Amino acid sequence: MTITGLGPHGERAAAPERVLLLPEDMARARAEGLRVAIVLHTTSSDWAKQLLAGLVGTLGACGVVVIDVADCAFAPDAQIHALDRLIREAPDAIISLPVANAKVAEAHKRVAAAGIKLVLLDNAPTGLLPNKDYVSLISADNFGLGKMAAESLSPHLPDGAQVGVLGYDADFFATNEREIAFVKWMGINRPDLRITNRRFSVLTEAASITEALLKQVPELGGLFVVWDTPATAAAKATAKTGMTIPIATIDLGREAAIELAAGGPIVAIAAQQPFRQGQIAASSTVMALLGRLPPAWVALPGVPVTPDNVVESFQTVWQTSAPRELLRRKKLVR
Repeated sequence: MTITGLGPHGERAAAPERVLLLPEDMARARAEGLRVAIVLHTTSSDWAKQLLAGLVGTLGACGVVVIDVADCAFAPDAQIHALDRLIREAPDAIISLPVANAKVAEAHKRVAAAGIKLVLLDNAPTGLLPNKDYVSLISADNFGLGKMAAESLSPHLPDGAQVGVLGYDADFFATNEREIAFVKWMGINRPDLRITNRRFSVLTEAASITEALLKQVPELGGLFVVWDTPATAAAKATAKTGMTIPIATIDLGREAAIELAAGGPIVAIAAQQPFRQGQIAASSTVMALLGRLPPAWVALPGVPVTPDNVVESFQTVWQTSAPRELLRRKKLVR
């Protein structure tokens, strides 16, 4: 599928197939005794668990030891502390998902200054440049995901409907791109719609902000939420009011997938491929440690998920069988 977004420096995406480890590369890596640390925004979400499985599995196949997995709980200060601590431990590389742009930029620059290879996930902090401050950025096509969500939600919206957009109130490239793309697609293709934006700072706010929005705009005809965890919270908030509002979101988490299969209120999901993203990020890291330069930005296309294809999409994205509750919702098991 075509990648529609541009990288943080306006660069075109390289295809994941450009990152290839040959058997001799893996053998060389196993002989090197390499050490890598991973720094994530969270380790508790379904997306993060799939990403970690792809990362750690691929690094393990190459004989690379993962010395630490830091959970920053979406907090820039916690990420700065984790990076400075890991710099002192001197791994060969750090794979990091920056939780903000400007706030964590200097800490990420210190990684490269210490002679440690830095591979980024989803976001490049302000002022960091490829081949100088970091090796490569591996992400989903977040602009394409926002566009996909808009296109999937549109058939569920009546003419002239008011649509809510629940975004993330942080300086974060990935979610910003999704929100921009969603609003842009609707502006071009559904100029009849009226868009109302709200943002949450922490995940626990998603439900209350949704409830407040429904009180302020009782005629709300649809909702886009920038990822699945706050989307499921928003879905529960709408259910409490007794309203039926179609919701589109990003990421095929377990709960969101079951909600989609059950017939709402989540009606469409633009899924990332976190397991594969983890594999590509790990391979890019090993390439860099072996002296080969991976592409500056590698992007993976999204997967459009509907109630009709949710089971097979779950298998594709998660690389495992669908949970029994999902199969039960689709009447594939008793």
